[in-house]
Amino acid sequence: MRRYQVKETKEIKTIICNQCGKEIHVTNGCPREGVFSADYTWGYFSGKDGEKHSFDLCEECYDKLLSSFQLPADIEE
Repeated sequence: MRRYQVKETKEIKTIICNQCGKEIHVTNGCPREGVFSADYTWGYFSGKDGEKHSFDLCEECYDKLLSSFQLPADIEE
């Protein structure tokens, strides 16, 4: 007797920077350049309680965002 398990897989096909619209090339589900991805679910005491926000930024847009900070981000190597 054989028992089978049906597997469903998701693979990234395309990533588009939410800021500038640049398409980041993807090969075999792997981005071919740096991408900053954010997924955040807002909690209590916010005007967005329960909302999930997700976005991707290319490296250039991420650098622009960081340079706009009043206090620099902590960066470790």
